[in-house]
Amino acid sequence: MAQKAKKGTAKANAVTLRNLHIGSLIANGLFLAFYIVFRSRSLTAYLFLVSPSLACQFFLERAGRPQFDSAGALRKSGEDLGAAGLTEYMFDVIWVTWGITVLVVLFGNKVWFLWALVPAFGLYKGYSLLGSARQMAGLGGLGSANANGAEAAPALNRRQRRAA
Repeated sequence: MAQKAKKGTAKANAVTLRNLHIGSLIANGLFLAFYIVFRSRSLTAYLFLVSPSLACQFFLERAGRPQFDSAGALRKSGEDLGAAGLTEYMFDVIWVTWGITVLVVLFGNKVWFLWALVPAFGLYKGYSLLGSARQMAGLGGLGSANANGAEAAPALNRRQRRAA
């Protein structure tokens, strides 16, 4: 039964990676063709801002590509590319970069500033994660003191609450 799940993951990963490479070829090929013909877009900005997308794509390729032995049997199915978390964020970086690349071709170099949304979103998510971690650890400024600035009363057990 486990082998069937591995085969399903391997098949899904292969399809996902194929679609990822086709999308990358279309978006980057469109920009490069436009650049070769018109030379009105910045190649330096393109190379600098597309490199994180290419790095994410390379990482997803290395982690998710199924591996087969010489007989054609599945040796390793690869990591599940449909998993939540960091994998989702990598796909988001790739898709946003593709969209912005196409918008740069259509509207000009100033659209590259939209790419600033990617690190801004990352900072927002990191800050909210840090806030959640601080709150869970009891280090939050609002939860540790009452309105007068005095220390919060210690939690009482059930018998102490009844007596109070």
